[in-house]
Amino acid sequence: MTDLVTWAELGGSLAAIGGAAYARHAHPAAYWSTVGLPVSVARLVASYTSTMDACGLTVEPPRWRALAVKATTRRLVRPVPPRRGMIRPTSTGLRLRLRLAPGQEPADVAASAERLRHAWGVHAVYVRDVKPGVVELRLVGFDVLRKVRMPRRTDAGPLRVPVALREDATAFVRDYRAVPHELVLGATLSGKSMFLRNLLAGLAAQPVVLVGIDCKRGVELAPFAPRLSALATDPEQAAELLPVLVKEMEDRYDLIKARQGIAPGTPDELITSDVWGLPEDERPAPIVLFVDEVAELFLVATRKEEERRDEMVTQLIRLAQLGRAAGIYLEVCGQRFGAELGKGATMLRAQLTGRVCHRVNDEASAKMALGDIAPEAVMASCAIAAELPGLAVVGDTSGGWSRIRTPHLSLADAAATCRETAHLAPDVPALAPFRPYLPPVPVKESSPLATPQPITE
Repeated sequence: MTDLVTWAELGGSLAAIGGAAYARHAHPAAYWSTVGLPVSVARLVASYTSTMDACGLTVEPPRWRALAVKATTRRLVRPVPPRRGMIRPTSTGLRLRLRLAPGQEPADVAASAERLRHAWGVHAVYVRDVKPGVVELRLVGFDVLRKVRMPRRTDAGPLRVPVALREDATAFVRDYRAVPHELVLGATLSGKSMFLRNLLAGLAAQPVVLVGIDCKRGVELAPFAPRLSALATDPEQAAELLPVLVKEMEDRYDLIKARQGIAPGTPDELITSDVWGLPEDERPAPIVLFVDEVAELFLVATRKEEERRDEMVTQLIRLAQLGRAAGIYLEVCGQRFGAELGKGATMLRAQLTGRVCHRVNDEASAKMALGDIAPEAVMASCAIAAELPGLAVVGDTSGGWSRIRTPHLSLADAAATCRETAHLAPDVPALAPFRPYLPPVPVKESSPLATPQPITE
């Protein structure tokens, strides 16, 4: 009987271990909430002092404390770690704050993040500077980019769109007021179109003018035509649309001059105010210009096309240099972007503050996107596997970068969102000739409830 009980207990233990291993692989969020969270908390509490000491994050105690310990006990005076705050569990990990000792800096803790990860058995540790002397540790229990689930609460708002998930389990918010222009690169099937799709669906619910240039005959942006105020599907149409946008920008500068008493002859480059300083009832709606496959605007075959190319590039550069103050923002997308495209390409790239690099086919493309930000960002983008579409490295010209992944959004759902929000498109008379044609939706004839019977005599 005892042997039977022992075998039953052993079988139950093996089943529990196998179930936990399966849950950790197939359902990491559920595994973290039930098993990983309590285990990691226990490790953190039990080994906090020794781990900080091993990482070199302890300091000598104050002299008064050392004297008090020597006077009251015979214990050896040991270095003290940073004072730990309350542990706050989350659905993806843990958060706690540390009050640094005098002489320590956040970089000291960030340099030990990999050691802390192994000591406490979590997937990653990220350090954020909260205020002078206080840092926040964000412990992520599992790989949140393997199966993207956006946070329930995101910092959305006007011209702020939560478009992807960062590797530290926070939302990547595309903020056009903070980063007015952005360059998005990615090879075929890298997830670039999914990023663009999420961004368009998020902006569609806001009173923003959406303008598209898609030289692939509109196959990428045509499904969102109900919400677009203008769409150009080839270089010829783009050459007609861009001057209209430049004229709209100049008209907005004239509006700012008239409202704020600036002399009419003042050059646009010397105006420091923007449309957000205007009263709300006089403020024009912001414009977001999406340029898909920007290389198609640079490719030429004849001298006439070269002149048209130079003119379009000049207008794009003007919009990138002066458009922010007029409420005009650029989202430039492509598979590759570099100096070999032609004159003006490097100058346009220099005006695009934000950078998003998906998987690319060569290292040179990654360097074009992120090389002027950080070499580590280039290496991280080159390491993106083809089996992870939507994974990208995002950064800006301030030097910071991180990995993100865009959640899946079907084209049908994104198009439905644009149809439902078509009435929110602001009216811009100058863009009316470029508004995409929408064929009428056929109305199905309703069948009669009862079929009339023939009259028989």
